[in-house]
Amino acid sequence: MADTNSERKPDFARGIASGDLPEGAMLEGTLGEDKVLLLRRDGEVRAIGARCTHLGAPMAKGIVVEGELRCPWHHARFSLETGEAVGAPAFDPLPCYRAEERDGRITVTGRREAAAKPPGRSPGRVVIVGGGAGGHACAEWLARAGHGAAVTLVSDDPDPPYDRTFCSKQYLSGKAAREATRLAPDDFYRGGGPRLLRDRVVSLDLGAEEAVTAGGERLPYDALVIATGAAPQRPDLPGFDRPEVHTLRSLRDADALIAAAGKARSVAVVGASFIGLEVAAAMVAREKTVTVVAPDAVPLARVLGETVGRFVQGLHEEKGVTFRLGRKVTGFDGSALALDDGSRIEADLVVLGTGVAPRADLAAGAGLTLAGKDEGGGIAVDGHLRTSAPGIYAIGDVAAYPDPRSGERLRVEHWVHAQRQGQHVARTLLGDAAPFAETPFFWSGHYGTSLRYVGHAGSTEDTRIEGEVAKGDFAVTYREDGRDAALATCKRDKQSLEVEAAWDREARSEG
Repeated sequence: MADTNSERKPDFARGIASGDLPEGAMLEGTLGEDKVLLLRRDGEVRAIGARCTHLGAPMAKGIVVEGELRCPWHHARFSLETGEAVGAPAFDPLPCYRAEERDGRITVTGRREAAAKPPGRSPGRVVIVGGGAGGHACAEWLARAGHGAAVTLVSDDPDPPYDRTFCSKQYLSGKAAREATRLAPDDFYRGGGPRLLRDRVVSLDLGAEEAVTAGGERLPYDALVIATGAAPQRPDLPGFDRPEVHTLRSLRDADALIAAAGKARSVAVVGASFIGLEVAAAMVAREKTVTVVAPDAVPLARVLGETVGRFVQGLHEEKGVTFRLGRKVTGFDGSALALDDGSRIEADLVVLGTGVAPRADLAAGAGLTLAGKDEGGGIAVDGHLRTSAPGIYAIGDVAAYPDPRSGERLRVEHWVHAQRQGQHVARTLLGDAAPFAETPFFWSGHYGTSLRYVGHAGSTEDTRIEGEVAKGDFAVTYREDGRDAALATCKRDKQSLEVEAAWDREARSEG
């Protein structure tokens, strides 16, 4: 007899005994075709959608913090009261349901409509420069609050805003269609919503408070958000300007790489970065012979430490990836990479995972204060993500902000962190006076094995390991100056969520 998840889940229309849902518990069940999550908090029973609206994670494996339900996979956050997605990477709300407790039984009777959220104060005219993670998240939040018509998003990307993480993961590997990368419906940037202007801002007129585009438009603003992101670095080496050598940042880059992979047999990835290794995994999924070349002795050791780095290397080697570590590339002749030890690696296709640099030229041209090289470069912002010029903010990969936990200025290149900075600026423009206090977070997938990382550590010298790294069940804490600075986990999603929540509280208290 089949034993499916749906057969094991209780039918909430028929109800469950009250004792089956003790205080603090979460229980997934069904209501018709809907997957519903029942929760009891402070004696009150609530019913909400059981699958994250981002990528379908089971919310029963998440945690509840201060009235918010947090997703176990990618740490999206939802209001228990309204179902609203209050923290990226999710944007769509969870459905809410009516739950009744009577005569010792709990039943779910149907969906309920959440009360409309009152709009905040008018943000005035908002110009957002850049259509990546932070730029779209800022525009989406303002639109959600009823102020979409006040927003102009200027993007030099030919595609409307999309999930860039798909470029090195699901889309590149062939597991998702191009349409699945979209961050919003086709009509979001039409009609009465934010305006999407496909152009490039070339200068800022601070006196007139206008952004000037390459197409000649002058866009007046009351608030301007710089979300220009970062650009991939292409080493100045012989042959690296050849058409067989690719970088990966945009959806069009992924298109070109997929097309090139269709004709290639062997792929060389230069750089054992997260992007480089995710590209390697995607090329393995496309049945290519893959070699990763990097000067590092262990992949990702500078971020995750040698123990976890070797674990990730092993995942790739089990799938047939060859590593040439401790070696530098000296050139490419169209058929093979030349290495500094005189050896060669045959390759029809080369992909560079050699890092990115913040796109701060616009800010520099306007005279905005930039961060120093020792701070990661980019645009210097304060605790509210404000630049040195009134009314101008910077978010995402280009922004160097003061981290309230460490007291240091950080420039973080994480997708979700950029989205949350965009949402923070939107809330600020709507009247929220709180400083930015989100804990950095990212995830990385390797052949079905997922790593979560919260916090930020500049060194991996002082670590504390729980579990067994070799078996892929671990939590590694990275310490700096006598405090826990970051945490990397595998198969310990709840611990990752709990630590992130604790550090969020700490950051708010410091701010």
